[in-house]
Amino acid sequence: MHRFGCAALTAVVVLGIASVASATDLPVKAPIYKAPVAIPYSWTGFYVGANIGYSWGNGDATFGNPLFPSVLLPATFSGSQKLDGVIGGGQIGYNWQANNTWVFGVEADFQGSGEKGSSTFGDPYCHDCDLPTPTGVINGTLTSKILWFGTVRGRVGVLATPTLLVYGTGGLAYGKISTSGSVTDSVGPFTWSFGSSATNVGWTVGAGVEGAIPNTSDWTWKVEYLYIDFGTVSGSAHDPDFGGIDTWSTKVTDNIVRLGLNYRFH
Repeated sequence: MHRFGCAALTAVVVLGIASVASATDLPVKAPIYKAPVAIPYSWTGFYVGANIGYSWGNGDATFGNPLFPSVLLPATFSGSQKLDGVIGGGQIGYNWQANNTWVFGVEADFQGSGEKGSSTFGDPYCHDCDLPTPTGVINGTLTSKILWFGTVRGRVGVLATPTLLVYGTGGLAYGKISTSGSVTDSVGPFTWSFGSSATNVGWTVGAGVEGAIPNTSDWTWKVEYLYIDFGTVSGSAHDPDFGGIDTWSTKVTDNIVRLGLNYRFH
């Protein structure tokens, strides 16, 4: 009986060792590879950026005096000014991506401007109207400048791809406009100058394209066009030569194209 128990115990031990050895010979299964989950690109969040561009504005300027017709001058002279120049500044905004198609946002920007232009006018007049021919000539120059401007706009965009946004934009515009001029009378001769400036509020509308810079999630580029109507800047002053009151005004509109770079917070 004692020998039988020892034999049974020995058999159990041998079988156990054999089982362990067989298990170590089994092939080990490789871990299952799981591809990383791609995070969808999102336009939602705040952003800040900078831009530079060029503008081609227009100033419709007038200058006049109600006493001019008494010396056979037109009551009002007019001229068109090309207000071209470089612009540059910064912007800040917020986007909200509603779904895979629509993005809504608001943006404010502020621009420095080198836009300016001028126009000239001139005409003979009768300094001594008892004589049969004109006895004097006046010549003048009108100048306008856009010193700086800004906009506050809404944006509505459509996603052409998850990382490319085509949008329309529009809203409020404001800017500092300067107008000035000088007039020379050949009789004498006599020269006088005038000027005024104002911060005007107007409106703007435009469109643009914005896209993610490849291999980044925080940076975007944009190309944008805006049409801006700044309204009219005007002034008046006593005419030291002909008497009466000189008046002048310039209606200013602008077209701008700019390239921008934005950093997004999300």
